[in-house]
Amino acid sequence: MTHSRYDKLGQLGAHTPLPDDPNKAELERVANPCADEPYTVRLVCPEFTSLCPVTGAPDFAHIVVDYVPDQFLVESKSFKLYMGSFRNHGDFHEACITSIGKRLVAELKPHFLRVGGYWYPRGGIPIDVFYQNGKCPEGVWLPDQGVAPYRGRG
Repeated sequence: MTHSRYDKLGQLGAHTPLPDDPNKAELERVANPCADEPYTVRLVCPEFTSLCPVTGAPDFAHIVVDYVPDQFLVESKSFKLYMGSFRNHGDFHEACITSIGKRLVAELKPHFLRVGGYWYPRGGIPIDVFYQNGKCPEGVWLPDQGVAPYRGRG
């Protein structure tokens, strides 16, 4: 069995340290084996962390990425390392979510992509940030992201 279409992947199957900056993280892609059929891919990062750029305090979020691929899929290990690279990166919630969306669009050129960032409260205020690029093709199932609004002890 040949895996020649995966030969250029540098991170999968190798010891790869966590990048210390999302701008330095390498996002790898693979050919979409089902490019002739539109469908939705969901990636969920329920333990996303970044740092407040002012205080340096950690921020935590549940992030959901949905996309309808064209020719490429994001390779999941490189995605995991990319998302982990935010751990020591200081940026506001809005900048984190929009940069994730823009980077995925640039690398994958999907038909459609949306990112939901559901941030846990700091100072008593949760902040949810959403990014979308393109229009979901007609007939493609795009489920609700399934993250309930923050209710506290409510």
